[in-house]
Amino acid sequence: MLDVIVIGAGPAGVAAALCAGDMGARTALITRDQFGGMAASDGPVPVRTLAHAARLIRNARQLRRYGIEVGEPVLDYERMLERVREVTADVRAHSSFRKNIFDVEVAVYEQSGSVHFVDPHTITTLNGLQLAGKSIIVCTGGASRKLDLPGFELTATHSDAWKLNSVPPSMLVIGGGATGIQVASIFNAFGSKVQLFQAGTRILPHEDEDVSAAVAAAFRESGIKITESFGTIESFEKTQAGVRMIFSRDGERRAAEASLAVTAIGWTANTKGLGLPNAGIETDAKGFIRVDKFLRTSEPHIFAAGDVTGRSMLAPQAIHDGFIAATNAVRGATIETPDHSAAPIGSFTDPEYAQVGLTEAKARATHDVVVASIRFDSTTRTIIDGRTNGFCKLIADRTTRHILGCHVVGERAVEIAQVAAVAMAAGMRVDELAQVPLSFPTYAGALGRVAASATRQLNLDVSRLQAEGAYQ
Repeated sequence: MLDVIVIGAGPAGVAAALCAGDMGARTALITRDQFGGMAASDGPVPVRTLAHAARLIRNARQLRRYGIEVGEPVLDYERMLERVREVTADVRAHSSFRKNIFDVEVAVYEQSGSVHFVDPHTITTLNGLQLAGKSIIVCTGGASRKLDLPGFELTATHSDAWKLNSVPPSMLVIGGGATGIQVASIFNAFGSKVQLFQAGTRILPHEDEDVSAAVAAAFRESGIKITESFGTIESFEKTQAGVRMIFSRDGERRAAEASLAVTAIGWTANTKGLGLPNAGIETDAKGFIRVDKFLRTSEPHIFAAGDVTGRSMLAPQAIHDGFIAATNAVRGATIETPDHSAAPIGSFTDPEYAQVGLTEAKARATHDVVVASIRFDSTTRTIIDGRTNGFCKLIADRTTRHILGCHVVGERAVEIAQVAAVAMAAGMRVDELAQVPLSFPTYAGALGRVAASATRQLNLDVSRLQAEGAYQ
């Protein structure tokens, strides 16, 4: 019998297997498909590659502003997809985690097909493999949520969108969360006529309100048609040119048509066929595996990590979960899941957006705050690069001066938010951040300027601030 069986080779599963093997546990990592999971085949890696292609198109279109004469960029979609495949293959082949996993003698079973619990200690696979383990860690990830509606089979998911053979002339994107707006932004850059539908009052409903408003304004300016509070979907119908969505609001039926309809309406746990009842594993009302603070399921020797728990559905947090679950599986329940309040979140849309910590509304509800903001059209590096659309906002507690949140829209937003995250994780006060001599001219330098602005609002002495901060 093995010490640990890890089901799923995405970020959480790979991290769990590495950690367990590193502690000397006899470990097996088993995956339905290929090593790397969704992050490599359908998540951050291919999406970021497509987003980079969209960025290159945008950059090419502004070359003339800098005296560089070129023709209008033309997208070869098949060649771009070939590049996506090259990148994902390289990531799988050269992943340091993969090498380290083999170094600690973890047995890796790829392309095993679906995995099924026989009993609380035994799993079997579609291709006939059967393994038994003292502890098991479930890291099977998530999948796009489906709707029980007439014609829903005519729609595509974001996964299908990344695998198209050509750019569709037009596209309906249903869902204005992180996944939906990535699809909308990328295919808008590729030339599709995009209509974005959001059931709620604003896109990016979990972001700071200023972020939602700025991204929506930029999308509309780029040609994306956004319909918020659109009502209720009744059905989808096939048309000669694609698909039609029938929806209603306040008793009025409406329709929207496009070559392709992509739904991005949420995420569900990828547990179909796992046979969770055979192992005594309970799920919550939404179907995610229920775990405690040690990532134990209802069966104490079985753990779950990553998207399948529905807690924090992001690759960095999934990796952290994997290490915690493995440590507790091998050494007993000793490590609790941490507070991820200083975990940056962002998306490589156009414009980029990112955040860490509390939104302004949530901060004001529980703290006496100061809020400082700086527009990108007043910062040196953005002016140099011709990327002046956006802002950086910092929120701090008036009494403790600790940074509560940072929200950024614009070029390199994710990188800026990560600098703020480091400052928050280190417990820096906003006036301390203001005194860090960040390089000039840089995007992160804007963070120093906005920190200085917040410091002035606190009526603190800013005379020691670095002189170059005024030019960032």
